[in-house]
Amino acid sequence: MGLYGVMRSSVSGMNSQSSKLGTVSDNIINANTTGYKKAETEFKSVVTTQNTTSYNSGGVEALTTYDISTSGNIQYTTRVTDLAIDGSGFFVVSDSDGTPFLTRAGHFVPDSDGNLVNTAGYYLQGFDLSSGSPSVVANALTGLERVNINQSQLEANATTKGSMSGNLPANADIEVGPLPSANDGTISNINYTAKTSLVSYDDVGNEIQMDVYFTKTGTDTWEVSVFNNADSTDGGFPYTASVTTAHGNTYTNPLSTTTLNFNADGSFAATSATDFSFHIPDHEPPTEDATISIAGMTQLAADFGVDDPSLNGNAPQNVESVEINPDGTLYMVYEDGSREPAYRIPIADVASEDNLNPMGGEVFTTTNESGDVQVGFPGDNGMGTLISSAIEGSNVDLAEELTNLIVAQRSFSADSKVFQTGSDLLSEVVNLAR
Repeated sequence: MGLYGVMRSSVSGMNSQSSKLGTVSDNIINANTTGYKKAETEFKSVVTTQNTTSYNSGGVEALTTYDISTSGNIQYTTRVTDLAIDGSGFFVVSDSDGTPFLTRAGHFVPDSDGNLVNTAGYYLQGFDLSSGSPSVVANALTGLERVNINQSQLEANATTKGSMSGNLPANADIEVGPLPSANDGTISNINYTAKTSLVSYDDVGNEIQMDVYFTKTGTDTWEVSVFNNADSTDGGFPYTASVTTAHGNTYTNPLSTTTLNFNADGSFAATSATDFSFHIPDHEPPTEDATISIAGMTQLAADFGVDDPSLNGNAPQNVESVEINPDGTLYMVYEDGSREPAYRIPIADVASEDNLNPMGGEVFTTTNESGDVQVGFPGDNGMGTLISSAIEGSNVDLAEELTNLIVAQRSFSADSKVFQTGSDLLSEVVNLAR
């Protein structure tokens, strides 16, 4: 049994070293593969039953593990959609069938439809922000969709909110009727204190100028009335009182009237409105209004003035570029320089990264040993942060792998020598009978 055992042991050694050579060769050829995680072969001895008079050789068993938790070097690029994770976590990607996977391979480029896809053909997943803040399921990859940065189509956004600050003159005279709120389409001698105009946009990107009148109606009391400039007579009163739009919606001028109340020190009273809303003509759906915050407005003994007026919305324009923040928010940057959040890119992680199941294309799936997936956003709860214009390289140390290659080769040769010696000795035993 001794010589047979020697040969069996050497065969197990050659098989194990073959596995080692396989992992080393894979690591070497993927030394420059984005997001590749190296494989490692460990050995476990197999011991047979022993007695005191002879030794029965055992064997060795090769076990393959993966060094997934060790990050590769960050390599910076000039492409905004190249992404790397600084810290723990993985990108969520999917194949063409929508099956989700985890990966650190962040070399993403838009395909013909504008979807971000990496070198292996997996689509980057994110939360669409067009409907507001995403609803994240912490332990499941649900609610995600392909991140699309199609820059060929025109985009128009309606005005829904805005803000402005400024001053209303505390020493202004109190106006008596008729006031702007009394507009009926016929009265031209309307009395008001100050006027400003704001540009807003409807759903298809039409520019609509809103005339905003501030009228002092009492001590520390003001009236704010909003009109559609297109309905004015030579840019002023009277405004057409009732208008039916092309969509069949009817609105009246003023579009809205709001009362403001101030304290003696010129700040807003606690019961006062600090914003005003109006409906943009032809804005669909007809119930949606634009709300302008004036929380920074004061009533002081100074001239009327408006500061920092800002309204969202834009006329039809192309997406010029994209930006991706470290928190995972992807912005569409339009021709006029405005930025609109479009997607939030999440990060997924597991309790034991090294126990993930590797698949082709540098993607991984969860296992019982790795634990369930945990989903969050970059920088939250220990998750890594996102780096745009960068990719994570392979975590292979080429010098170490070449050393492992030599060691495995020598070990394989030594095992083959043992097999050859056992074979020669067995042949001698057989020849004794001749």
